[in-house]
Amino acid sequence: MIEIEKIVKYYDKNLILDEIDLRLPKEKIIAFIGSNGAGKSTLLSIVGRTLQKNSGNIYIDEREISEWKNRELATRLSILQQSNNVLVKLTVEELVSFGRFPHSQGKLTDIDYQKIEEAITYMGLDALRDCYLDELSGGQKQMAYIAMTLAQDSEYIFLDEPLNNLDMKHSVQIMKILKKLVTELKKTILIVIHDINFVSCYSDYIIALKNGKIIAQGSNEEVMKPEILKQIYDIDIDIQCIGDKNICLYYGT
Repeated sequence: MIEIEKIVKYYDKNLILDEIDLRLPKEKIIAFIGSNGAGKSTLLSIVGRTLQKNSGNIYIDEREISEWKNRELATRLSILQQSNNVLVKLTVEELVSFGRFPHSQGKLTDIDYQKIEEAITYMGLDALRDCYLDELSGGQKQMAYIAMTLAQDSEYIFLDEPLNNLDMKHSVQIMKILKKLVTELKKTILIVIHDINFVSCYSDYIIALKNGKIIAQGSNEEVMKPEILKQIYDIDIDIQCIGDKNICLYYGT
């Protein structure tokens, strides 16, 4: 369980997060939504301890995040941020092996190799394992980074806008795999995502931020309503049920 209490974050004198309180469910895809600058990525980074908070508390499995040692915490949660530019020439398999560093500190064991193989296969990258990252398309490269995160074998997986600049095929592929991680491997996935229809079709729980505050949270059925989306995005959004999914229609509104 992840619990967030009164989290405040400033950049210089600008208030970015204003006393955020959350209790996040386990074994769900939890989508953070909102307009640019709402505080989504900042909150995810603070919970993942890659960014310092100004005040408040975060509890990972009833233990305040500051009390976790870095290596120990890295076996509990993994985070994939927006910018992932590897400067050295690496194959897909070499990149994925980095996910095992918190466990092996670079000295790979049989268990580490097993987890690397499982992650590569799970992400459908067997045919690309010996390819260098600079030979891959954007979608293939993103799949490799997610495989690295999966190899870390943490209960909590944080993904900051993993669908950015991807085509529809790879976006759908990634979201389907994330859904399988929850249903098959019992992972808890926190994801920052802009495409509201991907949120509607694949997420289990939605948290909406605006101007550094939580303005809505709950299941798809609770949040995916025109009046709530209007409050989040400041535009009129019609919702139609297509194939048992709530699809948002906002083009031309």
